Parts: sequence; C-alpha cells; structure tokens
Amino acid sequence: MAIRKPAEAGQKSAAMAELLAGVGMDTTFKSGSIVEGTVSAVKNDDVFTDIGYKSEGVVKLDEFRDPAEAVPGFKFDVMIVSLEDDRTGMLILSKKRADDQIRWKMVQERYTEGCIVNGTIRAKVNGGLIVDIDGVEAFLPGSQLDVSPIRDLTPYIGQTYEFKVIKISNERRNIIISRRELIEGTMAEKKAELLGSLQKGEVRKGKVKNITDFGAFIDLDGIDGLLHITDMSWGRIKHPSEMLKVGQELDVMVLEVDQDRERISLGLKQCSENPWVTIAEQYPKGTRVKGKVVNLAAYGAFVEIAPGIEGLVHISEFSWTKRVARASDMLNQGDEVDVEILSIDSENQKIALGIRQTQANPWDSVQDRYPVGGRVKGKVRNFTTYGAFIELEEGIDGMIHVSDMSWTRKINHPSECLEKGKEVEAIILDVNPKEQRISLGLKQASQDPWADIASKYKVGALVKGKVSKIASFGAFIELEDGVDGLVHISQISDQRVDKVKDALQAGQEVEARVVKVDRGERRIGLSIRAVTMTEDELKALEAEAAAEPAEGEASGLGGSESFGGLGAAFDEAFQNVEWQPGEAN
Repeated sequence: MAIRKPAEAGQKSAAMAELLAGVGMDTTFKSGSIVEGTVSAVKNDDVFTDIGYKSEGVVKLDEFRDPAEAVPGFKFDVMIVSLEDDRTGMLILSKKRADDQIRWKMVQERYTEGCIVNGTIRAKVNGGLIVDIDGVEAFLPGSQLDVSPIRDLTPYIGQTYEFKVIKISNERRNIIISRRELIEGTMAEKKAELLGSLQKGEVRKGKVKNITDFGAFIDLDGIDGLLHITDMSWGRIKHPSEMLKVGQELDVMVLEVDQDRERISLGLKQCSENPWVTIAEQYPKGTRVKGKVVNLAAYGAFVEIAPGIEGLVHISEFSWTKRVARASDMLNQGDEVDVEILSIDSENQKIALGIRQTQANPWDSVQDRYPVGGRVKGKVRNFTTYGAFIELEEGIDGMIHVSDMSWTRKINHPSECLEKGKEVEAIILDVNPKEQRISLGLKQASQDPWADIASKYKVGALVKGKVSKIASFGAFIELEDGVDGLVHISQISDQRVDKVKDALQAGQEVEARVVKVDRGERRIGLSIRAVTMTEDELKALEAEAAAEPAEGEASGLGGSESFGGLGAAFDEAFQNVEWQPGEAN
C-alpha cells in the first residue's frame, strides 16, 4: 500500500510557483505558452486581458470558477491559444486550459498510482461518481465505491472518504480511484488477524449474513464461517430459514479452522447440551409419551418426543390389525400421537417407537371371540395359491386352506369355489394368537357326503351323472352332492375303446352302475357297460359286495370272473394318477 503524500495548505503556494516555472510561463509569446494576464475590462461575457503583448486578448467569463473575480486589475494565468484571431486580430486566450495544464502538472508531481488520497464526492455521472481531490477531478467507478454493489449512488454525494489511486492516464488526463480496494485491504488484514486468533471449540458472536439450502454464512466481525444445516439443531429441520434469518445475531462454536483454505466450520447446536447423552435415562424402554409427527416417509413416521429428539415409528408398528402400506395413509405431518419407546440407540441417535403398543392387542382375546369349533361368517378378502383369506373383523383374518374347501373335489386354486368379496360361512379349526393365525374350514361347515355314501350309492345301483373329466384310463362322472365316480376305460362299452375321448365327451350325461365303493379312500367305481347286467349278474355283484362289509375296505367285484378282475383294474387306475375325488377340468 502506498504512503499518502501530504497536501498541507501552507505548501501549496510554493509548490504552485515551482510548477508555473515548468509549464511554459515566460516572456515568449507563442501558442501553448502559459503567461500571466491582467483584467483590463469586462464587457458582457468577454473578459479583456492584457498579457504585455502588442494587443489584448479575450477570455470567456464562464472560464472563471468565480465570475466575481473578473474585475479590472485581477491577475491570473492564461494559455495563449492563438496569437491573432483571423477575424478580430486579437489574441485568443484560455484560463481553463491554463488551469487544467497547471493542475495536471501538479497531479503528476503529487500523486502516483497506489497512493492514498482524501476526496469529496461531488457529482454522479454515467458509470460512477466525480470526486474532488484538492481541486482535481477524479473518476470513481460505481463498482469501486464499496465491497458490496450499491444501487443508489445519490446518498454518497457530498461525503468525504479516503481513496486509493489505481490509475493515472496522461493521454486522457484523468485519475481513476477506488474506495473498495482500501476496504478490501483493511478487511484482508482484519481477516488474517481474526483467522489466526480463532480456536477450535471456542464460542464467538456472529451475525447471519446469508442463508442457503445447505446452511448459513455467519459474519464473525470480518470473516465468514459456514454453519451447516446439520449443525444447527439436535433435531430435524428441513431448511435453515426455519431457525435463522438474515441479520440475526447469535453465539456459534468454532468446529474447524482451515488456515490454508481460509474456511471456518461453525456449530449452533454444539452451544447447548446434547440431549442424546441422557436420553436413555429419560426415556426407558416401555415409556409412553406424547409426540408430534415432524416428517413422513413411505416406511414410517418421524415423531418428535422432545426438542431435538425424534424417533421412527415403522409402518409395522402402526396397528395390531390394519395393513398399512404407507405412513401417510394413517398420519399427517403435525399430528400429535401417543407412542411407546421400543428401543434407544444413543450412539447412532436412533429411537424406535410404536403406536400400536399404546392400544389393546385384539389378538390377546381372539380365542375368546373365536373358539375352536365355532361357526363364523366372513368376507373373502384375498386369494393365494394355497388358500383364501376371510375377513372376520377389521384387521382379523382367517385362512381357508384349499384342502379344507371341499369334501368331494380336489381344489387346485381357491377361485374354483370362492369369489372375492362374497360372504362365506366356515368352521374355526385352530387359533394361534402368538402367530396371529386363525385356520378355517369351509367344507367342515357342511355335512360330509361320504358319511352315508354306502347307503346312497350301493353296489349294483344305477346312477346318472355328467362327465367331469377325461383321462387316458377312464372318465370321472359327477354324481349328486359333488361326488365323483370313475368309469374305467374297460367299462365304457362292450366294444373295445382305444381312447376315452372317442367314446365320451366332457359334460355328457351318462347312466352307469355302481360296481365298487371304498368309503375309506373316498372312491366309487362305475361301469357303463354294466348297465345291461342280467339279474343273475347283478345278484352276484351284490353278494360279493356284502361279503366284504368292513369299514374303510374296498368292496365290489374283486376278482369276479364275470367282470374279468374289474376291482383290480379300478385300483390300478386310482394308484397310477394319484386321483382325488372331484379333480375336474
């Protein structure tokens, strides 16, 4: 920084005298010379001036800063512009040009680029301001007035400041100055001093200078530090503007100081005690508290239970019975809720909360409401490949397995006998509160048709039914009550049948005779060709059936010579296909 040169008034006259000797003031009369003139007369705007030449010259009155000075006998410096005017023959003189040249010589002697000067702002011009420096006009660009952009320059007119000379142009005879460079220089010195004095962990006063999405810049009396959003509060905030505003004064802690990069990290929350240190003592596991929902995510809700302390209620902890897909389906930001402390991880600052734990668990009393063996009604809510879920009450479902849907048919998918949204009646088979499972039976709600099958379908009886399924070994015939019987391929016709589908079609009504009944295995053997049995053959068939009455054992033709081992043929067919009654297309 340049050292300012003194400009005391007492030295000005002597300096001016010295300068006049070097700007052309002599007794030689020539264009461009500066000589002393004396006012001889003033007429209108013309000041007649005697310079000791053969003729007088004229100076315009407006070239005098103070027109009152232009009186006869007043001496001043003038420049000879021309020795003789072509029209009047008089000298052409200029006081202004003489003053400018004298002043510029003085500028060259007194000022250098980089020196510091005092000046008063006189006027506003395009792009900046005009500053008077000891009678010399200098230009102050608007951008050089201060470190921050100034929109309105008018309030600065008439103010006196120190400026730094940043450029002197001899060609244009102008001076460009800057106040901003002085301010920045002072700030840089102050910044370096302050940066060196900062200590990690100390608390400083600051003022909020600027707010961004990620934090706020704090002015520490000459140097800015960054207060990141994560260091503003022990709790959650979405934006720094929730806590701070520009111009706000506050105490902050110095977290880090990077001398090389001149970066300072600050903390606000560190100025207060970390509530997580004693959180486990304040809120033991099982404690119930009131909290406020501060944020919602797809997987749960964040609930503030104390200033700066939040916990997460996962969607699985919302309700004992309701199926919650998203937290927003049950809660809104700002809701007050009762929660229970499930677990605390102070080190990682995590708390698991539960809402359902503050309410009675309906599964605790489910055995009282749904005793095993009881009959219930419910609506079909959903299907799986292995069964159907039946809604018994809000949030309480029972499940009917496909094996418990029909006494007579093999159910491959629950949609074969149930429809979503329809009400069904079922029997409670099992209740497991711990696993939150209720097993239901659909078929158990109706009588098992096989219980009295022997009395309804006696060996030798004629029956009618529809073909429900065709297989390579025979065809299944649906009888009453959904009971199926099997017609072996050998019993379709008296004629040889190579392919069952050539003789029978699905849905075709047929008449057949019962030739085998096995209640234990839930199987009925039928014969279409036996429809035309003679009386004697029918008696023989009935006698054979009566000879093996044991419960659950096969009865029928057995190895009867009249039917060529029909019983064995049926047994072989059943075993080959792992058939269950009712396996229909």
